[in-house]
Amino acid sequence: MHAESHLDQSIAGRFIWAILLTGLTLVAEVIGGLWTNSLALLSDAAHVFLDLFALILSLAAIRLAAMPASETRTFGWHRTEVFASFINGVTVFLMAVGIFYESWVRFQNPEEVKSLPMFIIAAIGLVANLLSAGALHQHSHDDLNVRSAFLHVIGDAAASVGVIIGGVIMYFTHWYLLDAVISAGIGCVIFWGSWRVIRESVHILLEGVPRGMSIDEVHDAIISVDGVNDVHHLNIWTICSHILAFSAHVDVKPEFKGEQAGVLRSIEELLFDRFHISHTTLQVECTRCIEGPVIKDIHHRPRASSLHSHGGHAHGHGHQHGQGCSHDH
Repeated sequence: MHAESHLDQSIAGRFIWAILLTGLTLVAEVIGGLWTNSLALLSDAAHVFLDLFALILSLAAIRLAAMPASETRTFGWHRTEVFASFINGVTVFLMAVGIFYESWVRFQNPEEVKSLPMFIIAAIGLVANLLSAGALHQHSHDDLNVRSAFLHVIGDAAASVGVIIGGVIMYFTHWYLLDAVISAGIGCVIFWGSWRVIRESVHILLEGVPRGMSIDEVHDAIISVDGVNDVHHLNIWTICSHILAFSAHVDVKPEFKGEQAGVLRSIEELLFDRFHISHTTLQVECTRCIEGPVIKDIHHRPRASSLHSHGGHAHGHGHQHGQGCSHDH
């Protein structure tokens, strides 16, 4: 536990360093973009903003993981990361729309750009991005959180290179239309990045199965565990980008009834090792339940007015459903 805490502190320290560098880059590019009249520099600043928010979210994920669950929030505060991602994605999406609009205006009426200062500021941004990448690189291979942040910073560096090349070309050719072309290109990158963030955060908020994971694959893996006869009523969802949850009904073979705890432990270890599922809830069922569906439909409870108007019918339906469940199982 102590070693893990020390590792988290080390990673958090590197994130803080990267956040400070990225924040300075953002300020420099906003001021520089306004001063040099470079839309490409301002577009890169919007890209830096997206990545700065990603770095802050990654640091927040480490902090939130340390906060205990409570009586009112049994999953802790992990979901705030997902909600923040959604807000950020929408914000940057609107930024991308604004960049496209400004690019279109400049396509029609190219404006002069102070290309030399633009080049210098973009070069400073590139150096800051490379320093941030260097700070995160050490943990980028063994930590998904750090790896995603590292890839964001590398994307920033690539955008800065594009601005630098544009600055050099404009300095020698005075072809200021290139500023609009570069900004439109960066706008496309931002648009795609924001769309991915929105899509993923909405998928998590709607309790979707984690990307790249198959219900059938998980089902077949559990079936392969010694003592398991069948598994049904599977639910797999994401609490936050680093915590996956799973619940299911497991039918244990009669000869393993005395070893149920060991069977469940084997399933939990399998889920963690192969699918990185760390939050597991398993319910042991009897052999008559083996015909239950792999995925169970979830229905709203009857409305109060419906229960009041059709009390006898609603009660009868619920009783029949209970019997049907037992019969089907």
